[in-house]
Amino acid sequence: MAHILHIDASPRAERSISRNLSKDFVKRWQAVHPKDTVTYRDLGHHPVPYVDEAWIAAAFSPPTEHTPELTEALRISNELIDELLAADRYVFGVPMYNFNVPAVFKSYIDQIVRVGRTVAIGPDGFTGLAQGKKLLVIAASGSVFRPGTPFAPYNFHEPYLRTVFGFIGITDVTFINADGLNNSGEAREHSLAEAQKAIQTAIANW
Repeated sequence: MAHILHIDASPRAERSISRNLSKDFVKRWQAVHPKDTVTYRDLGHHPVPYVDEAWIAAAFSPPTEHTPELTEALRISNELIDELLAADRYVFGVPMYNFNVPAVFKSYIDQIVRVGRTVAIGPDGFTGLAQGKKLLVIAASGSVFRPGTPFAPYNFHEPYLRTVFGFIGITDVTFINADGLNNSGEAREHSLAEAQKAIQTAIANW
């Protein structure tokens, strides 16, 4: 039995492609794995705060020195990290905005990438502390950014997510892309059909 952390980052509701696809994946997954449990967080509609000066002061000082203000500054970060580490698998619906992740998801990342909690510093450098877990990212974009396409050099979304989650130890990362969504008609429908097919494949092999 596994525990899944499901996160959506789109500010859209029923019109969101990434949100609908991530929901569909989790629904199908639970039909095959009914004993698995899911925690859901909606960053698109309930964003977490940006890192501020109090957060930095608290994160880089011993807990024994924390004032009530500094303890409170890390409360949400601790909650998010506990939630992250409690999960075995992750399903993240993350659209591409301006070639990278939405600001709400970057804010989430800044809250969970923390020395002493999700990454350690030792004699040999950094070690991720969230190892042995699997991440599925369901991405949506208006254009096509796949390797070999004209817009591939503008894709900072997938490389960034692979890098930052690999930094905290999550290196088993799968991407499902619903792209070219600014197209109309057959091209758009083909992309969505390919994403649905990839979801079915992931359910069988993830």
